[in-house]
Amino acid sequence: MNIRRSAALVAATVVIGAAAAPVAAADSASPSPKVVVPSGLYGTTDPTYDGVWRQSLAFVAQDTVGVRPAGKAVDWLAGQQCEDGGFAAFRAEPGKACDKKTVVDSNSTAAAVQALVAVGGRDGEVAKGVAWLKKNQNADGGWGYNPGGASDANSTSVVLGALAAAGEKPADVTSGPGKSGIDALAALALPCSAGKSGGALAYQPDKKGELTANADATAAGVLGALGTGFAPGKGTAPDAYTCEKDGSSAEALAHNGAVYLQNQLSTHLYLKSQLAGAEDQPDYGNTADAVTAVAAAEGIKYTKDPYAWLEKNAQAWAEQSGPAAYAQLVFAAHATGNDPRDFGGTDLVKALNKTGPAPASASSGDSDEDKKKDDDGSGVSWWIVGVMFIAAVGVGIMLSGRKKKQS
Repeated sequence: MNIRRSAALVAATVVIGAAAAPVAAADSASPSPKVVVPSGLYGTTDPTYDGVWRQSLAFVAQDTVGVRPAGKAVDWLAGQQCEDGGFAAFRAEPGKACDKKTVVDSNSTAAAVQALVAVGGRDGEVAKGVAWLKKNQNADGGWGYNPGGASDANSTSVVLGALAAAGEKPADVTSGPGKSGIDALAALALPCSAGKSGGALAYQPDKKGELTANADATAAGVLGALGTGFAPGKGTAPDAYTCEKDGSSAEALAHNGAVYLQNQLSTHLYLKSQLAGAEDQPDYGNTADAVTAVAAAEGIKYTKDPYAWLEKNAQAWAEQSGPAAYAQLVFAAHATGNDPRDFGGTDLVKALNKTGPAPASASSGDSDEDKKKDDDGSGVSWWIVGVMFIAAVGVGIMLSGRKKKQS
């Protein structure tokens, strides 16, 4: 899985009562017949668990290439915010005030803060989001997915990125006991003496308090320690590509985590799925995140071959998975100094833009004709596509039910 690929995975875990890592629907999940995808939202699949997340990643990715999203897309995201500053994964009725049943979370809030900073002009919403994040910081300095939940590396990292994007100094944002998000990440880091797992971060301690290396959490943690947010630039190659003994500082956490990821990527050029029970297959999103993290912390020396692997193999995955996946690949291109408009022959920017309403100011890769079709309604809108898909799903369910009765 990959929390950075889709907060849906975590949210669904909460919904079904699980307490460990996220395990449910990603952006490629089938839409629910009860949910109509808003016209301002990126992607056509059910947004229940990841609407804010995928919208936010799309905005940040577009910002790296100078694309400004449509006003209605920005309004939709800003409208998802509750009065207290928090964001839920998706609110079908944004005009309705949030209540006790509205489940807000740190990941959606932090992602939205990064996105609203990127689009600009939303200082009020950003300030409220930051205030909510500060209010819900745990005593150990970190953040859990839900307010009051145990801190995890992924949630803590996306919040650190949001704080930095909003102009805060993450290390200075501390809890009552004086702990920062960096302290929380350091508590989840495996020491260099842990062999092949040295330098990695765990998602959370297990029931026995032990730490298990998690590449997904490590990639998130590297960016969290660097304070770069989702879209870091290219880092400078260090003097040594080895795990440092003192891993408590932000710099050491980022370096050690990147060294661990480098070693993982050097084995197959890609990372494998870590979901329990899943087939032994490439994890495209996790690989993209790892490439981004290593490039941001250590420079591009060890990312050239894994990035080339992504160019060759990840296009079909992104097309199926939607805007968040395209955004992850844009982040990888940005961090490694590559052109996202020429990703193995695919224009990632154009592909991402087409998953939502036509941008207010499109970059050179989007033709005027593409914009015109979206603006004047001559093209089929995503809302219509969503409704047609929902109708098709309903018919399929009816037919399936009839077959069962006849058998």
